[in-house]
Amino acid sequence: MTVETRAHALFTQTFGSEPAAVASAPARANLLGEHTDYNDGFVLPTPLGCRTGIALTPTEGRFGEVEGVSEGFGGPFRADLVHGKREDWLDYVLGCLHALSNAGMTAPALRLAAVTDVPVGAGVSSSAALEVAILKAMRAALDLPIDDVEIAKLAQAAESEFVGMPCGIMDQKAASVARPGEALFLDTRNLATKTAPLPDDHHIAVIYSGVKHQLTDGGYGQRVAECQAACRALGVASLRELSTEDLPRIEALPAPLNQRARHVVTENQRVLDGVAALHDGDFEAFGRLMTASHASQRDDYAVSVPAVDALVEAALALGAVGARLTGGGFGGSVVALVKTSGFDMWLDQLLKTQPDARLVATVSGS
Repeated sequence: MTVETRAHALFTQTFGSEPAAVASAPARANLLGEHTDYNDGFVLPTPLGCRTGIALTPTEGRFGEVEGVSEGFGGPFRADLVHGKREDWLDYVLGCLHALSNAGMTAPALRLAAVTDVPVGAGVSSSAALEVAILKAMRAALDLPIDDVEIAKLAQAAESEFVGMPCGIMDQKAASVARPGEALFLDTRNLATKTAPLPDDHHIAVIYSGVKHQLTDGGYGQRVAECQAACRALGVASLRELSTEDLPRIEALPAPLNQRARHVVTENQRVLDGVAALHDGDFEAFGRLMTASHASQRDDYAVSVPAVDALVEAALALGAVGARLTGGGFGGSVVALVKTSGFDMWLDQLLKTQPDARLVATVSGS
């Protein structure tokens, strides 16, 4: 049963009426380009098969009022913009209403049901899937004049301005516009995109480490602030303005600013090289870039944790072509590139050696 069907059923069971609209959006795995999006850099995500579904109906209630039920969290619960954040999943609903209101569109009262196959805290952006699904359902119910790119912008605003997580736009853009079986190359400075082919003779496996991450705990925001401090020290508006030719300047910065800037600049180059490798069909080179990306996240950006490092090392030791932390870090998941011919044995051995890990999704080219 699809998440759309389940959301529809939960809505009618809870509220005794038909929803005005039903929509869904996918989780994502980022293949290369971590912590570059809020630095105006390059990213390379791909959508996953797990999705979040929303069924909703505008009601005659008070401005910004929400009555919501969730398959995972129960309800129905009530919230509204007047009283502000609740510190639970309804904050993302309120955030979407807040973003619509700031964009000059009516933020009506809503009744909604949410279901998801996306694991929360696994680093595959459950929040963006929820936000984009909400906004797509609202677009259908209210005939809002917004396209998928605008939905991504509104979803980012919901999370950064209302929920309080200073994210870039990669997750929301991937959830809104990316297509299955392809990687989405995104320039976050101008939102230009192009697709890159995924290999059809390899699996991209997303493996949850068992360590739940919580990006609003402060480490993510600290990295954003450190990048901003590096920009001020280097006299640039964003780290995107720098290239690997600027590494000598970057090395002269005090620690940890030099390490943070070095990661972003080298990671941008890895994305560019990775897109070229995918188009050339050089998946060994792509795998090496993935592994180098993990080392940079671990050593320069300091967002990995021991359980994730151990999972990456085990994946590589068992034969993965490349592996890296995916998502914001501080726990979450690993993404690994594995030849299809040996994938089942590889996965079986990996899960035996890493008992807290579990498979989230697999992706391959069409």
